[in-house]
Amino acid sequence: MQVNIKLNSVLEERKISARELSRMTGVRHPSISDMCNNSIKQLPLASLAKICEALDCDIPDILELKKEPS
Repeated sequence: MQVNIKLNSVLEERKISARELSRMTGVRHPSISDMCNNSIKQLPLASLAKICEALDCDIPDILELKKEPS
């Protein structure tokens, strides 16, 4: 199983840039950029909570669990 971060598509739907989300949440822009590129190695729960609060969404709107192909 693999965790997929869908933040980039959520931001595109809402027409919000990663830089604007960084301003809204106080989460560093490079961290948001890594989340958008699905390349972050560790996702601090506090950052995830701030993002969900700013976007008025729930964790499953940002993260999904995908099965890896066999």
